[in-house]
Amino acid sequence: QVQLVESGGGSVQAGGSLRLSCLVSGSTYATNCMGWFRQVPGKEREAVATTTKDGSANYADSVKGRFTVSRDNAKNTLYLQMDSLKPEDTAVYYCAAEIRPWVVVGRHCFEGEYNYWGQGTQVTVSS
Repeated sequence: QVQLVESGGGSVQAGGSLRLSCLVSGSTYATNCMGWFRQVPGKEREAVATTTKDGSANYADSVKGRFTVSRDNAKNTLYLQMDSLKPEDTAVYYCAAEIRPWVVVGRHCFEGEYNYWGQGTQVTVSS
């Protein structure tokens, strides 16, 4: 059974940093696109940072220059380094992956193409 398990969330003051991790386990298929999404109660989920299998990254405008997404394919792990955090970054952060029997390199996924999601980890930034 495929599982995505996030860790690293917590509470921090504005200007601080957190590093999220997402471990993919239980899959014998290829982990292609991976990404971080976030959601605030009453609002739609939004993409924060996404990567292709070979590590090409896209970022939401609101986090460019502050967040860095990376992945270690050998460890099947996705990371999100969040620096200069702001109160508006407060949300539940979700890891997502597109896992298929075939390998796809160099292609970003639309949100609807992610077929596995983690349970989420809370990030709270206080002013």
